[in-house]
Amino acid sequence: MLAGLDDEQRAVAEALHGPVVVLAGAGSGKTRAITHRIAYAVATGQHDPRRTLAVTFTTRAAGEMRSRLRTLGVDGVQVRTFHAAALRQLRFFWPRLSGGAFPELLPSKARLVAEAARKAGAPTDTATIRDLSADLEWAKVSFLSGDAIGAAAMAAHRSLAVDGALLARVQSAYEDAKSDRGLLDFEDVLLVTAGALETRPDIADEVRTAYRWFTVDEFQDVNALQHRLLGLWLGERDDLCVVGDANQTIYTFTGATSQYLADFSQRYPDATEVRLERCYRCTPQIVGLANAVIAAAARPSPATSLVLRSQRPAGQAPTIESSPDDVAEAASVAERAKAYIASGIPGRDIAVLFRINAQSAVLEEAFAEAGVPVVLRGTERFFDRPEVREAVTRLRGAARAGEAAGPLGDSVRAVLGVVGWTPEPPRTAGAVRERWESLSALASLADELAVALAESLPAFIVELDARAEAQHAPVGDGVTLASIHSAKGLEWPVVFVVGCSDGLLPLQHAETPAQVEEERRLAYVAITRAADRLHLSWAHARQPGGRAVRRPSPFLAATGLAADGAGPGGTVRRGSGRARGERRRTGPAKCRICRKSLVTAPERTLGRCADCPADLNEPLLEALRAWRLAESRERGMPAYVVFTDVTLVAIAEQVPRDAAALLEIPGIGAKKLDAYGAAVLAMVTDHA
Repeated sequence: MLAGLDDEQRAVAEALHGPVVVLAGAGSGKTRAITHRIAYAVATGQHDPRRTLAVTFTTRAAGEMRSRLRTLGVDGVQVRTFHAAALRQLRFFWPRLSGGAFPELLPSKARLVAEAARKAGAPTDTATIRDLSADLEWAKVSFLSGDAIGAAAMAAHRSLAVDGALLARVQSAYEDAKSDRGLLDFEDVLLVTAGALETRPDIADEVRTAYRWFTVDEFQDVNALQHRLLGLWLGERDDLCVVGDANQTIYTFTGATSQYLADFSQRYPDATEVRLERCYRCTPQIVGLANAVIAAAARPSPATSLVLRSQRPAGQAPTIESSPDDVAEAASVAERAKAYIASGIPGRDIAVLFRINAQSAVLEEAFAEAGVPVVLRGTERFFDRPEVREAVTRLRGAARAGEAAGPLGDSVRAVLGVVGWTPEPPRTAGAVRERWESLSALASLADELAVALAESLPAFIVELDARAEAQHAPVGDGVTLASIHSAKGLEWPVVFVVGCSDGLLPLQHAETPAQVEEERRLAYVAITRAADRLHLSWAHARQPGGRAVRRPSPFLAATGLAADGAGPGGTVRRGSGRARGERRRTGPAKCRICRKSLVTAPERTLGRCADCPADLNEPLLEALRAWRLAESRERGMPAYVVFTDVTLVAIAEQVPRDAAALLEIPGIGAKKLDAYGAAVLAMVTDHA
């Protein structure tokens, strides 16, 4: 059980009694240490597996821990999330707590929150409901209600979706609605379980008899309600092992706090404390950068601050690249990822991390244009977001009704104003801010394409359809696009961190010292996801031709690395200094048969209206499909990345005889012409 552990990990595994706090840095093998501790305690007869409870924060982490324990020959240990453990207990004891059936659990509180918001007179748009739901969750896990909500939010510098008094009315209406329907939400599961343990000594005794030894992972993410429940599980005992890293506290907006981790040794003066600072994940160069970023914190906590020491051989230094705009930055990242894949690194071993979901749109487009499949994690695809779907629908209606007038950007913004876009960004964070960012991305795209599309709103709709069609979710191996929050706990050999500019990392609305330090920890988490190669980048402007007002992130400046020169442990790869050009168009495409404007992406690709007749060379189409299947298998990519079905039909209908004619078909650009043009034209010749 102890073979292969380093000295500190072995100390964790051998600390079997009393309180234990493990301060575990990124990549230091904390899961290995605590699973071996549990296994060693069971193997030596010190702990009974049936009376051992290990608590994690995600079902994925719980599954990984269970798998490792099985590998070590340990069965019977309960490994659950806080909510799953509480729900299991609450279901078991419910007959004693109530004479009725167990309440139905709310899978999502959005519908009831919307109902409560209407009753209280609060806004009910989708983004506000999402933010109200988050605020209600924060209030409940923080034991806040009524006037205390607004006061606590002000003290914590938290931006609420609505003012504190209105939120209190929404909370009251929401709780009444749940009570009337006999429903529980996930926070209620924790709260009611804690209440049962506090008021029913018989139930508390049974739980404490059932569970004797406790392990809590990611202890820096515990909130007040979870901490109270843990204390009730323990009672007067102290057989508790907690594991965490204050440098990775990135969920304080949910009510989480690292204070319980920092104060653990004060609460338990006899606690065993082990610091895991040997990093087995990252190269020394990546570790050096991470240490430099976190060391510049305004008020580091000496009780919990860790300094990583890489245990790996020297690797390549992290790079920092500047680009003229977000489009050029995304194109550069996509091309570098494509080069890594060509060198033999699987796409699943590469990740691109960003701070806010709105940044994914330009990345999705760049990777689609480069022909590189992607997998999105922790965010909806840009064109699947509710606000984007609604905006495109309204823009399409305006185009069909001929409502556009004047510059394209003005026309688009007029329509976006109907769905809630404003010239000034909202001061709040959360869903409202993300919705605004998504709509602003559409407005910026309209400005960017105005000249190329001859200020035409119908042509803009065609462009949006084409971009949406090129971004179907892949089914094969792909590069991960993920928000930094959703990447926590994961790692990749190659990581790109985009948007490393002041205003994105840290976010512009991070105004208080505490908010800025949370952004710093996010940068630290992003950096330490990389095992072998780390590439950071930022753009001078948001869109091509925009004002170059951005500056590199102050977190990177504090390390001595900047885009204009190499500092300790880092290198610079300068961008081309040129923005990627857009295809120039003179207006909406015309049907080659009836000459009407084509307003959908499939129609534009086919070159005709959907209901216009056309000759189809069926033998050519079958040959193209067979070739595409073989090509996709050889290249290890989804078939649609080679060519979509509509593109194949367009080729079989139009029968292009040369490269110039092939390029006229939308979906076939210069890169695909170079890769597949000769093979396609050969099939056309064979079947013409």
